[in-house]
Amino acid sequence: MPSISNKGKQMPESPIRKLVPYAEKAKKKGVKVYHLNIGQPDIKTPEVALNAVKNVDIKVLEYSHSAGFESYRVKLSNYYKNHGLPIETADIIITTGGSEALLFAMGSTMDSGDEIIIPEPFYANYNGFSIASGVKVVPVISTIDEGFALPPISAFEKLITPKTKAILICNPGNPTGYLYSESEILQLAEIVKKHDLFLIADEVYREFVYDENDKHFSVMNVPGLEEHAIMIDSVSKRYSMCGARIGCIVSKNKEVMATAMKFAQARLSPPTFAQIASEAALDTPQSYFDEVIDEYKDRRDTLILELNKIDGVKVATPKGAFYCIARLPVKNADDFAQWLLESYDFNGETVMVAPAAGFYSSPNVGLDEVRIAYVLKKEDLIKSVQILKEALETYAEIN
Repeated sequence: MPSISNKGKQMPESPIRKLVPYAEKAKKKGVKVYHLNIGQPDIKTPEVALNAVKNVDIKVLEYSHSAGFESYRVKLSNYYKNHGLPIETADIIITTGGSEALLFAMGSTMDSGDEIIIPEPFYANYNGFSIASGVKVVPVISTIDEGFALPPISAFEKLITPKTKAILICNPGNPTGYLYSESEILQLAEIVKKHDLFLIADEVYREFVYDENDKHFSVMNVPGLEEHAIMIDSVSKRYSMCGARIGCIVSKNKEVMATAMKFAQARLSPPTFAQIASEAALDTPQSYFDEVIDEYKDRRDTLILELNKIDGVKVATPKGAFYCIARLPVKNADDFAQWLLESYDFNGETVMVAPAAGFYSSPNVGLDEVRIAYVLKKEDLIKSVQILKEALETYAEIN
């Protein structure tokens, strides 16, 4: 029998999606499942985006340019400039989601066996993208006790080898919700310049910053970092358009962009209808974002308040995105999360969480942690945390 690849064997399961079969079985038994496991916003997609697709008059569904519609890239450049980012049309390649942008970034800057340093916990698919690209993830651990702040630069220095090609961050962070300060970004800028590395910043949650004194600071705003900085972006969260699968890779490094363009040509083009929706979404009024930010801030504050009422639970307050990491009074969050779906309900209801060990690259780290996405309305978040509290008490009695 033919064998599958070692790369395929090493590809990790999604910690977010691997429990789906258990959730489906629970639902078939009549149990209501509150999904705290996945960052699928319940916020309505802007009407202007949906109407653009409904009303488009297309006779032939053609390929677009491999870099995406020029009209979209021009408009996106103007959008960034209006947000203080000095990004030109030539600095942008439209991709099939932020996922493809990350694959293009790795493929354009790293060879098989090269290394990329990532503060962990990190978006679980970074592991998968790295394996698919033949790249080794070198983790530098941030901790819940430090609020998942940037680890000391000395910790990065110790990990840099001749194989190191890049540092990758998510800002604000998935799964932690941590927002890197301008000072932290500038520290990273100095280390990548010192060691001639790339700084890849996944900034898909840029708009989701909640506290008055906090502001998102982009790698594209750092003077002198033009040859090192690569920004990843996406419409998925900003416009609640996860299914559109439209993102982009952005850099002022012309060699990087020329190389990424070859990868873009190899996959032909990003999807046409989704580009139409994404281009139209740029006309979304600011009032939409103001309402969304107020809603998520209220949800965040509600979730943290409720979680802090549970004995033995520790949570770091997120500053952005719509996730948090919570440490639970359990030995194995994987087992607990499966038990919640397979064997537990509270008045016919249960919750689905994402075990956090899958957001680490280091073995045996985060075993007692879960990621919670606060993408449910406030009443459902309160109810979900109540179920979690009751479940933890029951679980402690039987274990």
